Amino acid sequence: MSATPHLSPEAKAQLPQHVAVIMDGNGRWAKQRHLPRVEGHRRGADSAREIIRTAGELGIKYLTLYAFSAENWNRPKDEVDALMKYLIHYLKSETRELDKSNVKLEAIGQIYRLPENVQEQLQKSRDALAKNNGLTLVLALSYGSRIEIVEAVRAIATKVKAGKLDPADINERVVSENLWTRHYPDPDLLIRTSGEMRVSNFLLWQISYAELVITQTLWPDFRKAQFYAALEEYAKRNRRFGGV
Repeated sequence: MSATPHLSPEAKAQLPQHVAVIMDGNGRWAKQRHLPRVEGHRRGADSAREIIRTAGELGIKYLTLYAFSAENWNRPKDEVDALMKYLIHYLKSETRELDKSNVKLEAIGQIYRLPENVQEQLQKSRDALAKNNGLTLVLALSYGSRIEIVEAVRAIATKVKAGKLDPADINERVVSENLWTRHYPDPDLLIRTSGEMRVSNFLLWQISYAELVITQTLWPDFRKAQFYAALEEYAKRNRRFGGV
């Protein structure tokens, strides 16, 4: 029997305010077990459930999960359809539990590209959890950071053209205020599972000073113990933000 995961007092004292996660490795997990890829996604949802619960219990304020990228639309239609089906099922089945845990739900990305039934369920779940003030769970759906930045540039240009903004006043704050993430602080910690050494078009502007933790663990096997290990690693980092 494995020991109960434990988080050190040092790590508890230096918890990140915002954790972002690239949940990678569902397909490889399934392939290693000679299972359909969709089974990896189903087991990955179990990992998401545990990490959301753990983050809320620890008092982490924001958790952003890279659930479906803009590039994921290029996957086989049956896999995309299955992912959308799992997303609806997850939202329906988990909303009550999220509410009990005082979790607020938000979403970023090109939400309009999601199937109508997914958009409707997402809005229902957001409305049901809107008054909660514990963990804010942000789902990145049909999300791509370059698209996000392009849309921010377009919005800023429109304001300049309308005479509502002087180009000389455009700074980092103005750009941040026009991103989909404008209501949330930048991530302090970015976790990527499956060992891939890239950020995959995820929060490119926002993770400028985030601490990166890459784990070889595939997402369906990433649970409380692995999350604690990432938080322990984060607590060891000296965040200088370009200073000495």
